[in-house]
Amino acid sequence: MSRVGVLALQGDVREHLRILESLGADAVEVKHPEQVEDIDGLIIPGGESTTIGKMAVRFGLLEPLRSAVRGGMPVYGTCAGMILLADAVTEGDQPLVGSLDVVVRRNAFGRQNESFEADLDVEGLDEFFRAVFIRAPWIEKVGSEVDVLATVEDHPVMVRQRNILATSFHPELTRDGRIHQMLLDMIGGK
Repeated sequence: MSRVGVLALQGDVREHLRILESLGADAVEVKHPEQVEDIDGLIIPGGESTTIGKMAVRFGLLEPLRSAVRGGMPVYGTCAGMILLADAVTEGDQPLVGSLDVVVRRNAFGRQNESFEADLDVEGLDEFFRAVFIRAPWIEKVGSEVDVLATVEDHPVMVRQRNILATSFHPELTRDGRIHQMLLDMIGGK
């Protein structure tokens, strides 16, 4: 059974844990640097990326996270998690885990009241995925080794680069575990 951590500094932690457990994973909250060594994969949840980044620095988690991701640990970032995994953002200055060769625009789809849902055609899934976008970012620039798995209005909203999976949207707010299963498949070597 895969042991999957959910970075538990801020954001949709419980929702990710619930979906992972429904898929048979051993899901645990990650709050301390030493916990990073005891997991097979990691989810960096949505929330507020600047806050999560600053808390990761304060609690000594940023460097262990960088080391784990660069070392090949499968990781999945949703919304703010995608921002944190990016190599760069278009505006602002905040701590980043990095390693995902993309440039992200924060809140690109608009403010909270402009949040929306959309049926996405996701590469690797047989049926559309109903995605929830809340103050969602999009990817402005994609590196040559990054595979775009889904778009909205020609903007990449789901990508994969080797051991890193990232989405602009929040699959944890649905009952559909297919995106989380992609992470579990990555952990299993698929």
